[in-house]
Amino acid sequence: MFEALGLDGDEERVYLALVPLPSASADELAPALGLTPAKVGGFLRRLEIRGLASRPTVGPDGGRYVAASPTVALGALVTLAREELRRAEQAAAALAEQHRTAARARSVADLVEVVAGAEAVRHRFIQLQHSARRELLAFVAAPTFLVHWSENAAEDAAVARGVEMKVVIERALLEEPGALAEAERSIQNGEEIRVVDALPIKLLIADRSLALVPLMTVDGTADHRVQHGAVMVHESGLLDGLIALFEGAWERAAPLRLGADVARRDDPPDRVGDGLTGLTGVTDLDGRILALLLAGFTDQAVAKQLDISTRTMQRRLRVLMDLSGTRTRLQLGWYAARHSWI
Repeated sequence: MFEALGLDGDEERVYLALVPLPSASADELAPALGLTPAKVGGFLRRLEIRGLASRPTVGPDGGRYVAASPTVALGALVTLAREELRRAEQAAAALAEQHRTAARARSVADLVEVVAGAEAVRHRFIQLQHSARRELLAFVAAPTFLVHWSENAAEDAAVARGVEMKVVIERALLEEPGALAEAERSIQNGEEIRVVDALPIKLLIADRSLALVPLMTVDGTADHRVQHGAVMVHESGLLDGLIALFEGAWERAAPLRLGADVARRDDPPDRVGDGLTGLTGVTDLDGRILALLLAGFTDQAVAKQLDISTRTMQRRLRVLMDLSGTRTRLQLGWYAARHSWI
């Protein structure tokens, strides 16, 4: 919890154990912490040096310790950490300006950096997400070898700190077990996801200033080993082309709208006989069916994703068409979008 303030795990444990007590000695704290009194005594003395504990009385056993006020003691450490972070940000900004100046003098060969090896590519992929400050644009295409969509914690961290995340994903990936639930969670967290049949490449662009294009080749040996690599593309006409490629795919892709609010309410009357609920009669299941159909899923794929029969799904569509007064799925999709059913 307080590693960022310079406390290691044991120091933190000792301080947290001391806070709720009027006072305590190393001998008293040791059993609950599973440490020897000598080690606890050492940590207490380190806390004393940091201003997180004090000894009103000193005895042969080292005395009793009292925890310093968290508001005062930890507040001071937070202030120091903020100041160090501010200086680091200033230094990073100065280095970034130097980097931009150097970039203008780069040769063509310097605009593309080759990354070789699976671990190196994985590291750059995660690093690029952590470095984004404003925006991340991504193509997610099959197969996902290095960082699976379900294990990309860096993406969640980026969205949590306010980075805008736009993802174009191949439809086949959403048909993997658990993928639709993960996509729903990402949308609820603030990501925008659109779906296409196929993507030409895998791609990640950070702040429109740096792109990562993962590559995979199969060597000509008898066992046909897979070799992983990537290219990092710096600001250049090539990067502009990759951004244009993303924007073109984004415009053509179908939005994926899922979540608890997918079927918002409008004002048509209930259709009690059809088993519908809410003012529109549009259930959450109906909204999910419409969202997946508009994302390009087949009837069979929709039914499989929602764990219902194809007949049930088609019956729900018939009910929605009756409710909306439409005769075709195209008309129903238009009506659903206009009336905030999806």
